[in-house]
Amino acid sequence: MATMYYDNDADLSLIQARKVAIIGYGSQGHAHALNLKDSGVSVRVGLPSTSRSRAKAQAAGLVVGDVREVAQWADVVMILIPDHLQGKIYREEIEPNLQAGNMLMFAHGFNIRFAAIAPRADLDVAMVAPKSPGHRVRELFVEGAGTPALFAIHQDATGSARALTLSYAKGIGVTRAGVIETTFAEETETDLFGEQAVLCGGVSALIKAGFETLVNAGYQPEIAYFECLHELKLIVDLIYQGGLSYMRYSVSDTAEHGDYTGGPKIVTAETRRAMQQLLDDVRSGKYAQAWIAENEAGRPTFNKLREVDRHHQIEQVGARLRQMMPFLKPVAAEETVTAR
Repeated sequence: MATMYYDNDADLSLIQARKVAIIGYGSQGHAHALNLKDSGVSVRVGLPSTSRSRAKAQAAGLVVGDVREVAQWADVVMILIPDHLQGKIYREEIEPNLQAGNMLMFAHGFNIRFAAIAPRADLDVAMVAPKSPGHRVRELFVEGAGTPALFAIHQDATGSARALTLSYAKGIGVTRAGVIETTFAEETETDLFGEQAVLCGGVSALIKAGFETLVNAGYQPEIAYFECLHELKLIVDLIYQGGLSYMRYSVSDTAEHGDYTGGPKIVTAETRRAMQQLLDDVRSGKYAQAWIAENEAGRPTFNKLREVDRHHQIEQVGARLRQMMPFLKPVAAEETVTAR
């Protein structure tokens, strides 16, 4: 059974004695920077001079500089920009400015696991990966709570990497909820598999397939939307709160019976073989190589798939229905992409 580490297992003064550079100011970047600042840590944010996020970070009271500048200033550098950008930025702007004994940090192990970044031997290399979107990491910190997280030590050049990593975790508030030690490989492989097979790929495909089945059978698209997408949040909230058993306890006996009898008809032996293939491709590096190549080519397939799914009927129906439910605080995909 995994050991959970909490506030009492971490010494906040260790990270308070360091200078921390946060590279990027997106979902995770803003949360890490602001939480560390509120924890009494000296923080600077590294962003390109053309970044629209500069004004946001400065308005929040943070010191902002070019990536090269803050990397040279810092003792600890946390890279929180998209995976596909990290390798180039690291080689050109971060690595030349790191001193022996500095700590290089990540919130996801992708670039280390698949060798897009090869850190020097004189650096500590660690990871703190909150199991939550950045806005929740920030919101819960402000409320006095925290989100669970994973941490890992890839390279311990100084002999003190583990203690400093736990201190960083305490600085962003995740030891309030508890952190579990892992490896870069385990975090990366399970994260990619979970996204593809269940959390994003699996769920999205299941929602669309259910919606299409009902609409093609002649049912109203609005009814299909409610049955296959809208109500999913109610079920997920129950699972999140008390696991599958609590969800089954909370729904009707008919729904519970449908769970036991319908589920195995959807997730078949063929589905499980496909899941295993996804995992095999992640572990072998095949998926990472394809994703890196896709980005190097300008994302032609990715952009096409994104555009197709944005115009799926369920998105059009959902947009209309959500506008009738202002309590949901609906947003459009274009707004969220622009804000990245």
